[in-house]
Order: sequence, then structure tokens, then C-alpha cells
Amino acid sequence: MRNIRRALRITFLVVLALFLHYVLPQQDVARIVGTEIIRTDLSGVNRIFYAQADAGGQQLDTRDLRLINTVRKRTYLLGFVRGGDQTMVYRNEDTGWIYPPYFKFDSSDLQAEANDMTSTSANPEWVVITHYGWRIRWLTVFPNAISIREAPGPDYRPIPWVNLLVLAGLVALGFFLRAMWAQFRERTLDPIADAAGDRIDRAQAGAQERRGRFRRWLDSWKS
Repeated sequence: MRNIRRALRITFLVVLALFLHYVLPQQDVARIVGTEIIRTDLSGVNRIFYAQADAGGQQLDTRDLRLINTVRKRTYLLGFVRGGDQTMVYRNEDTGWIYPPYFKFDSSDLQAEANDMTSTSANPEWVVITHYGWRIRWLTVFPNAISIREAPGPDYRPIPWVNLLVLAGLVALGFFLRAMWAQFRERTLDPIADAAGDRIDRAQAGAQERRGRFRRWLDSWKS
């Protein structure tokens, strides 16, 4: 039973970590190398990774998808650990009022900003791209760019304040719920368990007493 509870806790923590890693904003220092618009057929498998059509447009299985092609600095551990360069493609679509609540309605304006910030390796212009989501190549899934701003240089390391605040809030909420559960168990569940244990003990004592009387009655016949 203890192993089952431990497995359930580990599974819950893994699912929560993956969910937060997908929806929380991430910041990449990158160089925009170009933009394009492709025609995309959404399937039942990768549809859940896309937001929606542009605000005011009709939701269809096939639609135009804005892409931002970049060369970014590889990062680990919320951006605190840096690696080498890698190519990364971002999608640029509205989120509207759906989850995650970024309330993005300006994908056309963001595409214009990306075009304006396009640069070459000979004369690079580094930017910070805030996005959420994953890049899953075998499902043709791209992270969704939320905003673009200029970066001081390729070695700039933005601090993920939003992620740190959210994680701190979740940790505090976890301790609060744990304290509430401990108090509820102490005040409600433990007295019920103790009362049930007392009833079981009394029932067992009564059964033993009745068995003792029956045995004494049998012994009286033997004698």
C-alpha cells in the first residue's frame, strides 16, 4: 500500500511538472533569421498543442500558420545554465481568451516586429523571445511566441521572475494544504478511527468472553 501511494505521488508530481513546463513563460535569447507562413493541416494528435485561429477568424482543421525562424542560445534550468547555439522555430498565433491565459491578440503585429528584427550572422541582432510550449518535431509542434524585445547581447540572461513567483506560490500552497490536511485528520479522522477501534476492541472482548463461557459450559459436561 505504501508503494502504491508513493507511485501515485510521483506520477502526480511528474504530470504537474510537465504541465507547468508547458504553460509557464520561457525566455530565449535568439537571433531571428527569417519568418514565413505555411499552410498547416491540424490532426487529432497535435491539435491540443495549438491555440486557435486569429481573433475573429473561424476555427478550421486547415489554416495558415505564422512561423519565426531563429538561432537561439540553448538553456537549461529555467535559463540559468547556458549551452551552445541551436535552431528553433516558433509559431505565432493568438491565444485569445483560452488557456493558458496570455490573452494574445496581436500575432500580426508580432510578425511585423519579427520581420523588422531579422538579422544575419555577420551583423547579428539579439532579441529575447518570450514563449510557452514545446518543440516536438515528429508531431510538427512549435512553441508559441508571446513577445519579442531587444537583448543587450548574446550573453544576456533574463531572470524568469514569473516562473519563480509561481513556483514559490505553489510551494506555499502545498505547505498550506498539508497543514490543513493534518489539522483535519487530527480533529476529524483520528477521533473517528479511535472510536471505531474502541468498538472493535469491545466487540472482540465480548466475543472472547462468550467463547470463554461456552468452553466452561462444555467443561462442566465433561466433568
